[in-house]
Amino acid sequence: MTTLKIALDWTPNINHIGFFIAQELGYYKENGIELEIINPLDDNYTLTPGKKLELDLADFAIAPFETVISLNNKKNKVDAIAVFTLLQEDISSIASLKSNDLTSPKLLDGKIYASYKARYEDKIVKELVKNDGGSGNIKITYPDKLGIWNTLIDGKADATWIFDNWEGVEAEGKNIELNTWTLKDSGIPYGYSPVIIARKRNLTKFKDEYTSFIKATQKGFLFATNNENESVAILKKYLSVSDKKNINIARALAVTKKYFGSIGTCGSMNPDKIKLFLTWLIDKNLENNKILGQHLFTNDLLE
Repeated sequence: MTTLKIALDWTPNINHIGFFIAQELGYYKENGIELEIINPLDDNYTLTPGKKLELDLADFAIAPFETVISLNNKKNKVDAIAVFTLLQEDISSIASLKSNDLTSPKLLDGKIYASYKARYEDKIVKELVKNDGGSGNIKITYPDKLGIWNTLIDGKADATWIFDNWEGVEAEGKNIELNTWTLKDSGIPYGYSPVIIARKRNLTKFKDEYTSFIKATQKGFLFATNNENESVAILKKYLSVSDKKNINIARALAVTKKYFGSIGTCGSMNPDKIKLFLTWLIDKNLENNKILGQHLFTNDLLE
């Protein structure tokens, strides 16, 4: 057995269901893999998944596609590459409590936005406001990452970024009404999030092991699309007490499963979609033209 480690981007949630299914049902072991799943709660997000990959504390990191760009273009370059996308479409949004009466993005001017401090995040949200006719003059705060959703619920922030299939489902179950705005509807061609990131040097060094890992992972996510009750039962074992109490997991899976893709698309990334996002970053002076020539993703492990 080969032991591989994967660093999650967040505490276990619906986006991670395929990993836990593949682990519980023995898909990894069938492929000679012993998988260690690293929960960010273990160190209270002291190290990001990307940093764990950089320090070789993990073979894989779960993160937005922006992390791949960041790692390849930092001073001490990391040979990072995206190898699998968990979702085929972006199902996140910028959210505000309906009680705040912020009915459109332009009304976020002068309001407090709780940021995860992700690469480009603050600029993306400001562009969303500008595209709606605002000035983009929002107040940015950086709470503890794992508590950001609560800052919105507790009224300490006016808006933040959420996953519609997780925090959105929680809000729905608690009858918390939200106003939400997607990047797509605001004319921002966002890329894939989250993705599985590896180091390029390891794709060659551990090609068979990494390919086996991806094969088993894909099988786990595809299982979730067709076996809802069993999949929900498996994921619940790994959730926090709070999430099990507050989130309807069956509803979360029902909202999410179509975005995992099919046998032919699960995990695969569209080059045109990525190019559109990269070009937008360049147009907004967030990155240099050189990113268009960088090898930032591959579907080879799926083939």
